[in-house]
Amino acid sequence: MEFEEAKNKYLNMNLEEKRSGYFCKTNFVTLENIPTWVEYSAKVKKKKLTSAYKKDERLNKKVSIFVGDITVLEIDVIVNAADPIFLGCGGVNGAIHEAAGKFLRAECVKLNGFPPGEAKITGGYKLPSKYVIHTAGPIREKPDILTNCYFNSLNLAQENGLKTIAFPCISTGLFEYPNQYAAEVALKTVREYLEKNEASMDRVIFCLFLSEDVAIYESLMQRYFPI
Repeated sequence: MEFEEAKNKYLNMNLEEKRSGYFCKTNFVTLENIPTWVEYSAKVKKKKLTSAYKKDERLNKKVSIFVGDITVLEIDVIVNAADPIFLGCGGVNGAIHEAAGKFLRAECVKLNGFPPGEAKITGGYKLPSKYVIHTAGPIREKPDILTNCYFNSLNLAQENGLKTIAFPCISTGLFEYPNQYAAEVALKTVREYLEKNEASMDRVIFCLFLSEDVAIYESLMQRYFPI
């Protein structure tokens, strides 16, 4: 079976049939089980932080922190912190390729790579998410390129009518972007995108794995999405 045939098959399955083939089996997480920032913030230690942004309850309900595996999220699209030639290696990239299965790699080969900051979309195959958006972050601290990763991913989701999206911590880890500064770029870009495109997204999820990132996001969310 070629990836085009497999992609159409998975995208046209009914939900029960698709769930039966998830790589994660029954361990998927639906949007209803991911608290909004309004709900999540109730358990977060409050900090007195100055903010350039006004409190906006509507936007606060459109963002979430999720601590766990991005490959189990049953949403429209997850973002892959990809390598520039799309072929999958370690980290989030490798986990997404493993969970999606061989057809994801086959489709990625046809995309012929891309420079850092750009984004391209593929099917999700055996993932609970319908699609995967791939973006290659910068190596070390290059805020303009990292901003493009988030902005172009959000734009691509909007162009494809996808309203729920999850981001990993792009460029941290092996790419050595400092976690704190990477989080600030992510939150600033998403906040300003939602201010201009509120209707385009139902939920933007920051998917975290390391306790360091959880602490950073719980603090910085109070600045970029004040409660």
